[in-house]
Amino acid sequence: MPSKTTFKPAWWLCNSHLQTLYPALLRKTPNPPDYRRERLTTPDQDFIDIDYCGTGKQPLIMLVHGLTGSSQSGYIKGLQSALLKQGFRSVAINFRGCSGSSNNKARSYHSGETEDIDFLYQTLRLREPDTPLGVVGFSLGGNVVLKWLGEQGNQLDLFAAVAVSVPLLLDICATKLDHGFSKLYRVNLLRELKAYIHSKLHHLERIGQTEEAMKIKALGDLSNINSFWQYDDQVVAKLHDFNDVNDYYRRASSRQYLKSIAVPTLLIQAADDPFMTTAALPGLNELSPQVQLELSRHGGHVGFISGFIPFRPEYWLEQRIPEFLMGYADA
Repeated sequence: MPSKTTFKPAWWLCNSHLQTLYPALLRKTPNPPDYRRERLTTPDQDFIDIDYCGTGKQPLIMLVHGLTGSSQSGYIKGLQSALLKQGFRSVAINFRGCSGSSNNKARSYHSGETEDIDFLYQTLRLREPDTPLGVVGFSLGGNVVLKWLGEQGNQLDLFAAVAVSVPLLLDICATKLDHGFSKLYRVNLLRELKAYIHSKLHHLERIGQTEEAMKIKALGDLSNINSFWQYDDQVVAKLHDFNDVNDYYRRASSRQYLKSIAVPTLLIQAADDPFMTTAALPGLNELSPQVQLELSRHGGHVGFISGFIPFRPEYWLEQRIPEFLMGYADA
């Protein structure tokens, strides 16, 4: 059986969609104190922007956002503030093109792209070889984190990891978003992704990266795409050298990597997540001894909001994640 959870949903956010939409639409989070940005040049001469919170020598937590998110997403900034109060520094990665500036290559990011998180990890390890490092990923970022942990096995010097609301089987999750109220999320996400590609093309043309711009133009007309199966086949697979969408979903889904994880890892999932079905959840025989699955009946997608007073939410993840990390930081 999965581990028992302490999460109790707020009575006034009584279903998965309210849990999911409330923080996405209504939460406002100011930058936490001691906040600064750095731009790193990647090995392929592109860049990623990273945002630090906190100074000093405290343990450092890498934070990885979800699809169409960024370091400015409420769940990232909220967790940075919560971690700071518990004595952790943090550094939030912005996937390529997600920091407010388009990147300089046609390549983008996707659910299985682990090169940039590994580059950030290696950079931090070179700078601070003795600092305790941890990692937390949300949604797509959680899939990236779990896949990376499984790929690296015992090669990583990390004290703990957390992944939240992870689309562990991408084909099941893509199909789920084609049905019922979940189509609302699909429509909004696809609109943002198309805008992301459109902005990237204009940026590449403006800076004279003609060859890279041609890779975007070769994707063809995106206006008729209305499902993730179509988008991932026409855009993600072509930009990132997968044979097709099925090849992408097969290779990028993180569930197959859970058995190989050697870092103490907490996986937080909600059975009512509108981005997936329970068929995506792993059996306990698929988990390494280091992976703890904490399954809640409720919580939505990156929601997990508790609290008794309406419109005074308590973000349970900002209690649970630091609690788990603190249990291993001094081990």
